[in-house]
Amino acid sequence: MKYTITLIPGDGIGPEVSLAAKRCIDATGVSIRWEEFIAGEEAIRKFGTPLPDDVIASIRKNKVAIKGPIVTPVGTGFRSVNVQLRHTLDLYACLRPAKSMEGVSAAFKNVDLVIVRENTEDLYMGIEFQEGSADASRIIEMINGLSSKKIRSDSGISIKPISVFGARRIVKFAFDYALKNGRKKVTAVHKANIMKHTDGLFLSIAREVAREYAGKIEFNDAIVDNLSMQLVSRPQNFDVLVLPNLYGDIISDLCAGLVGGLGVAPGANLGDGIALFEPVHGSAPKYTGLNKVNPTATILSGVMMLHYLGEKQAAEKLEKAVKDVVKEGRFVTYDLKKDRNDPSAASTSGMADAIIQRMKG
Repeated sequence: MKYTITLIPGDGIGPEVSLAAKRCIDATGVSIRWEEFIAGEEAIRKFGTPLPDDVIASIRKNKVAIKGPIVTPVGTGFRSVNVQLRHTLDLYACLRPAKSMEGVSAAFKNVDLVIVRENTEDLYMGIEFQEGSADASRIIEMINGLSSKKIRSDSGISIKPISVFGARRIVKFAFDYALKNGRKKVTAVHKANIMKHTDGLFLSIAREVAREYAGKIEFNDAIVDNLSMQLVSRPQNFDVLVLPNLYGDIISDLCAGLVGGLGVAPGANLGDGIALFEPVHGSAPKYTGLNKVNPTATILSGVMMLHYLGEKQAAEKLEKAVKDVVKEGRFVTYDLKKDRNDPSAASTSGMADAIIQRMKG
């Protein structure tokens, strides 16, 4: 079968790791026609917007896309393109596995976690009111009139919506994923002891959904701060974690740290019939054009994409090649070497070459 897939190279190191992943995916033998589009900083320079309409149109048409990291300005500038894509395409489930890999230096061995993050609600919905604005003043006045707890007049405001609909579909996604993939337990993560009407709602719905899977999948819940402590002491106690948006972002990075860092952390954003695959790491602009960063996370995102397409044999072949190259430790990038200053470290493209050669046998 031939596929048409949207490719968004991204910013900073994005084009380098995206090219490495594209070459490795093509080397599996799966027939793919790539439609390449730019987004982020280069799109602003060329088109005056970080997310041109033709990018969205291509993903809607092709149903599957893979992208490199795109820069998100801190505090100022345009809003996250990643968040815009997830909201516009209703990619409500962010799937981020964190699995130990032999040859990667990490604090723990035998970690095998899956983070299921709700992508469309919570604080990342982007409903904000700038300090000093007329809208912020109106919101503060209204809330101060409704609550005994008073908001200071010089506050910026962010709204945290969590709905029954959004909570139910992400928790069901987590349980269905667990059933399909032979997982044993789902843990709902929250701060319901403090935020009783948002996180409390999320937990209530999670418990309700869990009853539908009783006898098939074990269920428990964990307060997010306590979970963080447990993850860095006993990560093997957990399996599938399902979380609201903000906690999912933070905990997925923490879990990546347990298995060696963001350089080996792939990800997928899934909706009803549309999927976007991407590494968890950022655009690392200081390394742009140096051909030295680790492409593993993007390549493994490609493995997730191949599984999604039903190309199981190709996915397993590529994943095995990545693992073999990393385990051997010869043709890997500097961050995967025992000594990060090792002069024998491979380039980004050189590591991709080694993975492709391993697939050829």
